[in-house]
Amino acid sequence: QLQLVESGGGLMQPGGSLRLSCAASGSTLDYYSIGWFRQAPGKEREGVSCISSSGSITKYADSVKGRFTISRDNAKNTVYLQMNSLKFEDTAVYYCAAGIVQCYGSIQEDFVSWGQGTQVTVSS
Repeated sequence: QLQLVESGGGLMQPGGSLRLSCAASGSTLDYYSIGWFRQAPGKEREGVSCISSSGSITKYADSVKGRFTISRDNAKNTVYLQMNSLKFEDTAVYYCAAGIVQCYGSIQEDFVSWGQGTQVTVSS
């Protein structure tokens, strides 16, 4: 059974960078699109980014376009989220999730395997 583990979160000043990793075990990620989602205190979980199984298609929320980059290394069974120019409003728990879905047109419920989340805090 596919299991996902996020890492790389932490405390960063505004303008700084973090790279999140989503490592999979129990199954290959080759056939899965991977989404990154986040949930800030008191807010609903929202989609941040998605990458298709081949890596040829990526999708970003408007709030992170130009600052975040999603990538994957199927040989390492890992997906990354490079987060640059961090803002206070990026503070949230970040989750990765896998689904045999299209990045465009899918909803959160289409992603069937979820990690436990990693905290990202942007603070001065």
